[in-house]
Amino acid sequence: MDGIKYVVFTEKSIRLLGNNQYTSNVESGSTRTEIKHWVELYFGVKVIAINSHQLPGKG
Repeated sequence: MDGIKYVVFTEKSIRLLGNNQYTSNVESGSTRTEIKHWVELYFGVKVIAINSHQLPGKG
């Protein structure tokens, strides 16, 4: 996959799968439009919305 590093599997992300919400880590600098395109292409789903955040750097 181009910009998707890996899918995250935690208790919360597994619970969100029931609502058809996917959690993954993507490459730094990826735009929401790029992420939407990758998800629709590789998972074959229609993306309605994307929530994103950047982790703070190490001190």
